[in-house]
Amino acid sequence: MLKQRTLKSIVRATGVGLHSGVKVTLALRPAASDTGIIFRRVDIGPPSGPVDIKADPFAVGDTRLASCLERDGVKIATVEHLMSALAGLGIDNLYVDVDAPELPIMDGSAAPFVFLLQSAGIEEQNAPKRFLRVKHPVEVKDGDKWARLEPYDGFCLNFSIVFNHPAVSHSGTSASIDFADNSYIREVSRARTFGFMQDVEFMRDQGLAMGGSLENAIVMDEYRVLNSDGLRYANEFVKHKMLDAIGDLYLAGHPLLAAFSAHKSGHALNNALLRALLSDQSAWEMVVFERIEEAPSAVARLYPQAG
Repeated sequence: MLKQRTLKSIVRATGVGLHSGVKVTLALRPAASDTGIIFRRVDIGPPSGPVDIKADPFAVGDTRLASCLERDGVKIATVEHLMSALAGLGIDNLYVDVDAPELPIMDGSAAPFVFLLQSAGIEEQNAPKRFLRVKHPVEVKDGDKWARLEPYDGFCLNFSIVFNHPAVSHSGTSASIDFADNSYIREVSRARTFGFMQDVEFMRDQGLAMGGSLENAIVMDEYRVLNSDGLRYANEFVKHKMLDAIGDLYLAGHPLLAAFSAHKSGHALNNALLRALLSDQSAWEMVVFERIEEAPSAVARLYPQAG
């Protein structure tokens, strides 16, 4: 049986919020089968707190440069990098405690979250992992931007971006990855968020990127990458967009069996696609694999037994 997963132990970290610039303490805690991913604002006291917000595409509010979960006026922002790591490691059930309105940005990628999850240890649970299988194509558009989900026995992504900047253009603006044949940890998790110096002043006027630096983002001037260590992947820019999409799609609460394709998509369009899928009952079904042999070969490779 392909089983649900949680952590073996609690793991903690501290950092700063990318957009708020506020110090954040994060704790990742094991959760029982069928709990899902629950974010908890532990800094909000009685009578209203702590406040729990379940990972859910319909709980997403603000999508300016990040995915923000909201409930009764309480927000938890920039959840996509952790969600991406959880998807990549197949974690189904987890409590995510934070004492600020935003998750820590860490180094701007999902790799520090992967490290934390692996440090805590991954434990299989005595309940079947439930997959959300896409049954027919679903697409959303916004001008020349689009995103699409199609039936596929596994999970793969095809993504293209357009930025009028030489560093991005030279790095490669499209990428495809099938996780039956590629490792999330090796091929995607280390891709960092990125931004442009000329946009920083505008963003900070909007209360965004207050915690951004060369330590947690790829930063570019008009011509080049300013980070002394350069890029981690030749096509790191488009791979980060894929990393974001993986996290945004995992807000469905279950791993997808689907092919995801997108052009110039971001958090808003990723969320709109997931809402469109879940709102169409004919477009998807929930499946479990009681025997490994019943699962598509790609799925069995995606979710090997936890160590």
